[in-house]
Amino acid sequence: MEWVRGKTIGHGSFATISLAQLTTHNSDIPPLMAVKSCGVSHSASLIYERRILAELNDCPEIIHCFGESITVENRIKMYNIALEYASGGDLAYNLKNYGNFQLSEVRRYTNSILKGLQFIHRNGFVHCDIKLQNILLVSDGVNADVKIADFGLAKKTDGESKSNYEIRGTPMYMAPETVVSDEQEPPSDIWALGCLVAEMVTGKPAWFCSDIGPLLLKIGVGTEVPEIPGKLSTAGKDFLGKCFLKDPRKRWTAEMLLNHPFVAKEKAEDCIRSFSPRDHFNFPDWELTESFAMTQLPSPELSHLAPLVSPATRLRQLTVNERPSWSDSSRWVTVR
Repeated sequence: MEWVRGKTIGHGSFATISLAQLTTHNSDIPPLMAVKSCGVSHSASLIYERRILAELNDCPEIIHCFGESITVENRIKMYNIALEYASGGDLAYNLKNYGNFQLSEVRRYTNSILKGLQFIHRNGFVHCDIKLQNILLVSDGVNADVKIADFGLAKKTDGESKSNYEIRGTPMYMAPETVVSDEQEPPSDIWALGCLVAEMVTGKPAWFCSDIGPLLLKIGVGTEVPEIPGKLSTAGKDFLGKCFLKDPRKRWTAEMLLNHPFVAKEKAEDCIRSFSPRDHFNFPDWELTESFAMTQLPSPELSHLAPLVSPATRLRQLTVNERPSWSDSSRWVTVR
């Protein structure tokens, strides 16, 4: 695989990301890629990430790696890994520049992230740094798909002792067990996912605390959890509640959350609960209402929800079979 380096599009703590153009035709590799590079003398972390990506390369919800290479540029030997180019940027960039995501986007992106996490966890890894900056948008010109990226902090779950690694990740997304006992297993990724979803909805970090010390105390001590956005539907609130369980043993897995009504794919006609807006400012509320199949409710807490009625059925309920007589005022109702 031969390529030429283009402009720099990103920087990490130890690596630089550049656009790259293939100079030879290869049907298995797109002509435009992203190349993550660092000096060979500092390449241990990047080599580690390449090895992990090689084991996870079969998942469409994970950024694809096309291989590695060593180049000499300006008399410096560089180690490079060629990655799938995410033309849409990361979720943090999109949130900052385009505002809060639509609920339909939040649901779709969360569904894809969960599929990626399910694959990661089933293959014996923990990502350890799930956050907006590490979720990339890859566009095919029509739709944009999200993919999990940056596995430089990922770790194996096969009994690696705490003494072999330091706490990894971003404090704002850390789980309570990570803060209290250095534990980073699949449930830690789920907690971070909850923080990410809340941030997509509100446009603000899940925790309102800028100092690391007080933040870690808030996460690790007591019963407080991140605030669940009030404008979410009951299903959305319940979904985040399953992510924000303090006890990692009770926290839902990626596989369980994929079946939750908040992200499970439903028919379009079942996505609106049967109620009417109170005034012309209330139509956005319809977008924040999720569908609930009563046979698929994830917990007893949602058992009070009324059965759903499709919009077409609702309209039929509001119509009458006989033609109204407008001249008969005896049945009119005075409205003030």
